[in-house]
Amino acid sequence: MNNNPFSKITPEILELTELCNSNSNIDPSLYTKYDVKRGLRDVSGKGVLTGLTEIAEVRSYTIVDSELVPCEGKLFYRGIDIEDIVNGFISENRFGFEEVTYLLLFGQLPDKNELQKFTKLLGEYRSLPTSFVRDIIMKAPSPDMMNTLARSVLTLYSYDDKADDISIPNVLRQCLQLISLFPLLSVYGYQAFKHYHDGQSLYIHTPDPNLSTAEMILHLLRPDSKYTPLEAKILDIALVLHAEHGGGNNSTFTTHVVTSTGTDTYSSVAASLGSLKGPKHGGANIKVVKMFEDMKDKVCDWEDENEISNYLTALLHKEAFDKAGLIYGMGHAVYSISDPRANVLKSYVEKLAKEKGRDEEYNLYSKVERLAAEVIAKERQIYKGVSANIDFYSGFVYSMLDLPIELYTPIFAIARISGWSAHRIEELINAGKIIRPAYKSVAVPKEYIPIRDR
Repeated sequence: MNNNPFSKITPEILELTELCNSNSNIDPSLYTKYDVKRGLRDVSGKGVLTGLTEIAEVRSYTIVDSELVPCEGKLFYRGIDIEDIVNGFISENRFGFEEVTYLLLFGQLPDKNELQKFTKLLGEYRSLPTSFVRDIIMKAPSPDMMNTLARSVLTLYSYDDKADDISIPNVLRQCLQLISLFPLLSVYGYQAFKHYHDGQSLYIHTPDPNLSTAEMILHLLRPDSKYTPLEAKILDIALVLHAEHGGGNNSTFTTHVVTSTGTDTYSSVAASLGSLKGPKHGGANIKVVKMFEDMKDKVCDWEDENEISNYLTALLHKEAFDKAGLIYGMGHAVYSISDPRANVLKSYVEKLAKEKGRDEEYNLYSKVERLAAEVIAKERQIYKGVSANIDFYSGFVYSMLDLPIELYTPIFAIARISGWSAHRIEELINAGKIIRPAYKSVAVPKEYIPIRDR
């Protein structure tokens, strides 16, 4: 039992909660009556246009005879197909995350010399202020690494003499530093938590400025700092695929909203981290992994498609796993026929599964991907197609890389900070009005009653 008075929910709080529930419950029919686009999306999943961007494009349909026709999903970084980007650096046996970061920030692919200078700059920024690890990360370690990451980012404000300067050169400097430091802040935070809470040995490896971001994560995390080329390559691909997804995803939209107020970079990034922390956004792959753990326990024969389908049906009927009625990793707010990121990642997952001796699990994932779409189509009324999203495979990849589940969402953040940075700079360059959408009040007018008459 938790006896911490700070965390205690008292009877008074429970009583006040009843007031919240009774006086904040909006009639669902009013959303239809006033044509409210809940989640800024219509019933078909199409988003409300709230801004313009040149950084990325998510494409899930084509227009044929003025009709929207679903198509294979496409993702473009600065107009370049993500599949072409991945195929490009893989064919040349290079890491791609640093190149993609350059592309997102500056709008063009770097040549060899530009890429070398850029990666050198990122390496030079991989150094935390003196005693930061001891005084900040080691103090009051949180069981949630996203909380640790956000706290560290906000604390870095105190170390920056130009923290509130939102000129583009200064913001770019801040963004590049944060991009470089996110692996350190995330892994060191995890190491501190495991040491102080679980009694594990404490490893604080010195960063190597010559490593790629993917290599850096594995180097910092593993006690012996060793990893295979395939492990580093697949983690790099995962970072590339998570780096950006247009301005409409929740955390990037948060970047635009908070940046539009004129606030500092650290506050903007911390707000986006708060968004990404949510299980409906960055934490989705954790749900996928836990769902599969339950499935592997409940499904006796992984080759029996009927048994797998029955389990998936039970999920939708709120009879299995967390009883939320969801098959995690299936479906996306935008994509219908396919998520291009999932397609790219899946092609490398099989190679890693063979290296790790986890072929049977990979085959189970493949079966679930196919059968889940059929079960959902049978059980639910859907307005567009449903397919596996990137979260479906990313959690499996991270588990094969022996990454702790506590770091799954921070790794997403390590990648997405590149996209957030590009969008923050874009918002500042094209600075307009503060972003302030409309909400309609549906409260019933009431008279003020003096306290003696209540």
